[in-house]
Amino acid sequence: MSLQQKIDRITDILRRDDGISGAMHYTEQTSWVLFLKFLDDYESEKEDEAILSGKDYQPVLDEEHRWSNWACPKDEDGKLDINKVRTGDDLTEYVNTELFPYLKSFANAAAVAANPKTFSYKIGAIFQFLDNKIASGHTLREVLDLIDTLNFQSSDEMFELSLVYEGLLQNMGDAGGYAGEFYTPRPVVRAMVKAVDPQPLDKVYDAAAGSCGFLVDAFEYNLPKSRKERGVRELTSEEYDFQRLDAYWGFEKTSLAYVMGMMNMILHGIESPNLYRGNTLTQNIRDIQEKDRYNIILANPPFGGKEKPQIQQNFPIQANATELLFLQHFMKTLKSGGKAAIVIPEGVLFQTNSAFKQVKQELLENFNLHTILSLPAGVFLPYSGVKTNVLFFERSGGTSDVWYYECEPEQKLTKNKPITDNHLNEFLELYGSRKTTERSWTVSTSKLAEDYDLSAKNPAKQKDAEYLAPKDILKKIRTKEKLVSALLDEIEYLLVEK
Repeated sequence: MSLQQKIDRITDILRRDDGISGAMHYTEQTSWVLFLKFLDDYESEKEDEAILSGKDYQPVLDEEHRWSNWACPKDEDGKLDINKVRTGDDLTEYVNTELFPYLKSFANAAAVAANPKTFSYKIGAIFQFLDNKIASGHTLREVLDLIDTLNFQSSDEMFELSLVYEGLLQNMGDAGGYAGEFYTPRPVVRAMVKAVDPQPLDKVYDAAAGSCGFLVDAFEYNLPKSRKERGVRELTSEEYDFQRLDAYWGFEKTSLAYVMGMMNMILHGIESPNLYRGNTLTQNIRDIQEKDRYNIILANPPFGGKEKPQIQQNFPIQANATELLFLQHFMKTLKSGGKAAIVIPEGVLFQTNSAFKQVKQELLENFNLHTILSLPAGVFLPYSGVKTNVLFFERSGGTSDVWYYECEPEQKLTKNKPITDNHLNEFLELYGSRKTTERSWTVSTSKLAEDYDLSAKNPAKQKDAEYLAPKDILKKIRTKEKLVSALLDEIEYLLVEK
C-alpha cells in the first residue's frame, strides 16, 4: 500500500467516527498523529547519531509518552505487543487525560518559554491549540496502526509525505470559510518563489502565513536536490543550519491555521519554524527598525476584511481595508536591497481614493515596483472569485517603469480546471528580460503617476478597440434594437401559434 493509499484509508476510517465532521477535522486529527510518529522517529535518529558520535542526547518526550510506548508498543519479535497495546475506551482515556495534558504542558514550562527555538517549545505551541476529536478508541487504534507503518527516517518517504500533506491541506482549504487561511495554489507559490530567487542566508517572511506554503516552498527551493537541478553549488554547513533553524519567519492569526502551518514546516524538514501566533496588524509599523526587517517577503495576505480604528492607528496611512494595511506592513518590513512578492486583489490597483493613492504613491516613489503579474479570474476558486495580481518590488530606490505580464489561459479556470505551472512558465521565462509581447508590456512611472491606477491594461488588446462618432454609435444601437424587436415579434408569433 502506497503512502497516498494509507492516508486515503485513514481519511475513510475517520469519516466514520462520530467526533469527526468534514475535511478540516480529519486533516487536523491525521496531522497530530503523523506529527507524533515523526517526532518518535526524529528522536530515535538523534539518539543513534549521539551514540555514533559518543555524545549524550536527551529526548524531548519522556519514555512513557513516546510513540513506541503508548501508540504501538512492540514485543521482542517487533510485532504489536497485545499485552501492552491500548484500544477502545482505554486508549481514548489515556490520550485525552494523560497524553494531551502532558504535551500541552510544554507551552507553560518556564525553561521552555525562555528559548522559543527548542523543539520542546514547538511541541507546546502546537498542542496548546489541539485536542483529540476522535471519539472512538477503536477508530484511533486503526489510525495508529496505519501510521506506525510509516518511516520518517527515509528521505524518499519524507518527500512523498510532504506531497501527500499538501493534498490534505488543500482539501482542508475546501472546507467552508477557512479556505483562504490554508491554501494558495502551489503553481502561484512556486512561480513567486522562483522569481524572487531566495538565497541560502536570506531571512524569508510571511506575515499571514496560513499553512506556511510560501515558507515551505522557499525552503524546498534551497534543498540540495533543487539546487542541483538548477545547477547551483551545494550549501555550506553554515547555510544548511541557517535554513533549518533561522531562515523562515512568520505570523498567523488563527489557532488552527497556526497549528497546521507549524506542523507543515516541521514535516517538511524545517526543524525550528520561527512561526508565531498573533495578529500582525497590531504591530505599530513606525517602531520597525532595520534589524527587524527581512531579505525576502512572500505572502498572500487576507483581503476583503475591515479593521477597527485602533488597528488603523498603527499605520501612517490609515484605512480599514486589510489588504492596504498588510501592504504597508510589508513595505516597512522589507530590508534595504530586499525583494517582495505579494498577492493583492484587483481593487488595490485600480482604486484611487485617498488612502489607496497614498500607499501606491509611496510604493512607486520609495520602492522599485518593477513587475505586476496579472492573474486570471478563478485562480482562488472555489474560495474566492476575486481577480488578483502579484506585486514584485524591491527596496532599492524608486520605480522607473513597471513591466506587466497578463496570464491568460486558453480555458476559463474552475475548481476542477485550476491554474497549473504551465500557465506561468512564459511569465518566468520573460521575467528577467522584461520583453514586450502580446501578453507583456512596460508602462513608465510618470504615466502611472497621473492617476495611480496601476491595473493591467494590455495595449495589444486596446489597439483593437473601435472608436466611433456619437451619431454612428446611435445608429448601431437603433439597428440592434430593430433586430431585437424583430426577434421578439417572432417569439410572440410562435407562442400564439402554440
